[in-house]
Amino acid sequence: MIEFQRVHKAYKVGQREITALEPCNLQIEQGQIYGLIGHSGAGKSTLLRLINRLEEPSSGRILVDGEDVTALSPKGLRQFRQKLGMIFQHFNLLSSKTVADNVAMPLKLAGQLSSDQIKLRVAMLLDRVGLTDHANKYPAQLSGGQKQRVGIARALATSPKILLCDEATSALDPQTTAQVLQLLNELNRELNLTIVLITHEMDVIRRICDQVAVLDKGKVVEQGPVADVFLHPKHPTTQRFVFEAEQLDEEEMNSDFERVQGRIVRLTFQGDATYAPLLGHVARKTGVDYSILGGRIDHIRDTPYGQLTLSLVGGDADAAIAQLQSAQVTVEVLRG
Repeated sequence: MIEFQRVHKAYKVGQREITALEPCNLQIEQGQIYGLIGHSGAGKSTLLRLINRLEEPSSGRILVDGEDVTALSPKGLRQFRQKLGMIFQHFNLLSSKTVADNVAMPLKLAGQLSSDQIKLRVAMLLDRVGLTDHANKYPAQLSGGQKQRVGIARALATSPKILLCDEATSALDPQTTAQVLQLLNELNRELNLTIVLITHEMDVIRRICDQVAVLDKGKVVEQGPVADVFLHPKHPTTQRFVFEAEQLDEEEMNSDFERVQGRIVRLTFQGDATYAPLLGHVARKTGVDYSILGGRIDHIRDTPYGQLTLSLVGGDADAAIAQLQSAQVTVEVLRG
């Protein structure tokens, strides 16, 4: 659905050229929820805004649904943008217009529907985001979560194929964030909507995304399925995001490990293996005693996963690791 081919973005400031995005390649499939994560200034907003050409690329090609959007004329670009919806961190609602009028605005600008058709479309969208009773209110009368739902309804007004989310949940409290993410998840499945979202929170990526790209200083440093990137982060930037999300202190953990005897391993379970009683079975067969040093069980989108850090003492540790691996458990040796 979206393909970046060596896309590069730089800004000229006086006589200097400042790179915002190093040449990058990305592929986003139809129906995916694709996350872009990075700290402030990493280039993720620039990358997102290149998709609908709110930012112009300095070089490279951007293909959307097979169309080279970097080659579009002004008229072609206006028509192309009707296929995309966008929601914003701070909602960007028109304060002087009602909820219904805010949602109707893209349809009025498109000029393709009658007034009655617009009213019907707006009513349907407000019903879908749970705001039917708020149609005649003004943005100032709404909570943050309700404002973002208006933003989502407005973004969906022209039946786009792609939804771009610019820090859509960072202005919301945790409970409202969960509700908005659940709504986006449902819309993705109901409409086969391709969603690209940017965030600085790994927990948002874990809850909703299929694929993720990690940006650091204008460069895509890691990308792939969320389960792979989240459970086995390779780049230091990704590792920091994961540790922050899990509220772990790497230095503190390493200090604690110095006081622990035996071999230290990290086990990663996914799917049905997450709940299987493997450890007791392996310990009995191999004579290994184990201590649990840390662990977590949660979900990556709909897939359960678990990670346990263990110390293995006595018995045949190599046989224990082999049996765990044969049961589709990923084993990382942290200390041999």
